[in-house]
Amino acid sequence: MSEYFLGVDGGQSSTTAVIGDEHGAIAGWGSAGPCNHVSAADAKEKFLRVMRECISQAAVRAGLSTAEGRWPFKAACFGMSGGPADKAVLLAEVIDTGKLHVTDDARIALAGATNGAPGIVVIAGTGSIAFGENARGETARAGGWGYIFGDEGGAFDIVRQALRAIVREHEGWGGRTALTPALLEAGAAEDANELLHAFYTPDWPRPRVASLAPVVNRIAEEGDPIASGILENAARELALLASAVRRQLWSEEELTRVAWVGGVFQSAILLERFRTLVTLDEKTTCAAPEHGPAIGALLLARQSAG
Repeated sequence: MSEYFLGVDGGQSSTTAVIGDEHGAIAGWGSAGPCNHVSAADAKEKFLRVMRECISQAAVRAGLSTAEGRWPFKAACFGMSGGPADKAVLLAEVIDTGKLHVTDDARIALAGATNGAPGIVVIAGTGSIAFGENARGETARAGGWGYIFGDEGGAFDIVRQALRAIVREHEGWGGRTALTPALLEAGAAEDANELLHAFYTPDWPRPRVASLAPVVNRIAEEGDPIASGILENAARELALLASAVRRQLWSEEELTRVAWVGGVFQSAILLERFRTLVTLDEKTTCAAPEHGPAIGALLLARQSAG
């Protein structure tokens, strides 16, 4: 029988599963909703439902059947937003494997971005974090402290800064910005006060607020200086995260590779500024990721199996 490996990227916005065969080919893939339900009363049930949904899709495409309700894998790796705590016990209800590696989403993002080579990955989706590993196997991180105390440069933070800008305009102590009509329309609000209060309700969870970041990018592309400034500041924060990790793991003379992952980098304005700032250090290169985080998890699963 063929041997199969599983890699899963469990994020705040969605979950992706990829199954690879013993020859290194992708055999199946699937996707489902977010699996980070740390504050939900039925967190365990939601987590298991999402995992079964995405793994089931991938297994069907791979032609892999369950054994007593669990899918068999030679090795599996799960990269989880919010950390790996308590996930391994739950996953034993879903899969059957002798080698289960549960880690955080930053580690699998780096493995995918560099194809397993040393380097730094800067992740900017709903939140943000930078993670690196050098040739000696030493690791370090910067950021990733959540939307209250961190996540600088992430999509939620970009929208938060935009909302601050339109509130300042509304109260008369900020400049005029095209962000105001654009965000009011996107949020179906009459004014900044109504939109602000809406964002505090359960109807606007963080991923939904973060989903408005492309609106900020569109207004910046149309030439609005306040929107442009928000994106440029976000790029600066993300570049600082990369720099902080570099200082922890590499000397000034060592060459360092930086990659980026996440929807925020779909903004050409932000990405160009980020790359410019990162490569001000002539010993640092900056390039697009070779693979996504789910493939990174699959690579780590295969690695754990030797």
